[in-house]
Amino acid sequence: MTGGDDAGSPDVASNAPIDADLLDVFYERLTTDDRFVRIDEQPEYAPERVVCIYETRFYPKTVQQARLEIVWFENGDFSLHYHEDHEDGTFNQRWDRHPSGHNEREHVHPGPDAPTVGDDTSYPADWRDVLADVLGEIESRQRAFWEPE
Repeated sequence: MTGGDDAGSPDVASNAPIDADLLDVFYERLTTDDRFVRIDEQPEYAPERVVCIYETRFYPKTVQQARLEIVWFENGDFSLHYHEDHEDGTFNQRWDRHPSGHNEREHVHPGPDAPTVGDDTSYPADWRDVLADVLGEIESRQRAFWEPE
């Protein structure tokens, strides 16, 4: 993970090159999405990623920033990392498809701390469905901030 204080967020290893063309598609698609205040396409500090900064209106004031970082490889491996900076800590969750010594190829590192040994899972084959599922999970988290206890 980049751009923050993210201990426990290893770089994703895959046996394939970064899919720069697909990262371009993510950038083009997500720049029209009003849930994001800014999209950085392969920024200098993370040239293998698209970094999506969420609009703060989805969060209570205690959440200072939230972002989704997308890494996608030509063989279909990926890592989508969601991160929130809070006044009193952080929240991290990662959805991964890549070779792993700690999990099956498809796994999720659940929030709040995205532990190194995650939960094995399965993902749709199409990147559009993977993205829709991840964005839906993040949206559910955002709605939960506003639900009465």
